[in-house]
Amino acid sequence: MLRVEAETRLGALALDVALEVRPGECLALAGPSGAGKTTVLRVAAGLLRPQRGLVEAAGETWLDTARGLDVPPERRRCGYVFQEYALFPHLTAWQNVAYPLRRMPRRERRARALGLLERFGMRELADARPRTLSGGERQRVALARVLAREPGVLLLDEPLAALDARTRAGAARELASVLRGLETPALLVTHDFAEAAQLGDRVGVIDSGRVIQEGTPSDLAASPTSAFVADFTGAVVLTGIARSGPNGLTHVELDGGGDVTSTDLGEGPVAVSVYPWEIAIEPAAAAAFSGSTQNHLAAEVLSVTRIGNRVRLGLAGPQPLAAEITGISADQLGLRAGAWVIATWKASATRLVAI
Repeated sequence: MLRVEAETRLGALALDVALEVRPGECLALAGPSGAGKTTVLRVAAGLLRPQRGLVEAAGETWLDTARGLDVPPERRRCGYVFQEYALFPHLTAWQNVAYPLRRMPRRERRARALGLLERFGMRELADARPRTLSGGERQRVALARVLAREPGVLLLDEPLAALDARTRAGAARELASVLRGLETPALLVTHDFAEAAQLGDRVGVIDSGRVIQEGTPSDLAASPTSAFVADFTGAVVLTGIARSGPNGLTHVELDGGGDVTSTDLGEGPVAVSVYPWEIAIEPAAAAAFSGSTQNHLAAEVLSVTRIGNRVRLGLAGPQPLAAEITGISADQLGLRAGAWVIATWKASATRLVAI
């Protein structure tokens, strides 16, 4: 079990967090730049002492400010994977992995390092130096080096941030597989909710030094407790005034014009959230709307971006919108910047959060 409690002030940031990570579990702490994500890792690793804090891990107490206890970083059984991986450029891959084992005989160090590299599919590159490796390969060497110490806790600081888009998807799958195979608690930080959802068993959304919601990725996406969480998880967020409508539905008059209906209950100022893939697109001249959708907003297409077999649309309605549809649908509709369309979605896909 990893337990981190910390209260401290760093410039404008007032950090106040309490986290627990179970053995074999990965908690992904996700939030924007400056939210305090890396500060939490630094407290856990012993690189930053908070004004008040407690860190318990691997059956030991590493920090207890109330008792004046602060175990130095080198004595904490903690594996820290830095954003840029921090590999030694003059050492080979196996020598980097063996570096934490330098008190062992050389033959044993090499055998242990090669075994870890083989686990990560890197055995054939054991004698390569970091500059000759791809971003994904450097990540695997960094992970192998951290695991060589048999840490009681694994800390990962934006582990995919240094990779290009082409490498990131494959490296994320490999990292997710590694994390699922560990028995130690892992705390990972990222600014990307999709990355957090892929790598974490649970996700904690942090903003301005506080964890404002925690749960499984699907829980956070389905039931955000604030407009910030809804927006961070990738939802379109609109604002308006809610009032009771017929048939137990809620009617929301949107700021800037237009209205939508939700199956959620709400009254007064609210944030309306709907995910881009729940929004369908109809031609602006359509005489009738297909299906059972109750929400229809006229919008101008601002951008058309192809992502694989899907198309993401940037839309200007009463408030900014985004929709994701199939490439076939986009082609059939002849979508282009400047075209007018109707964005439609169901009342059941419309979530309301008080603001």
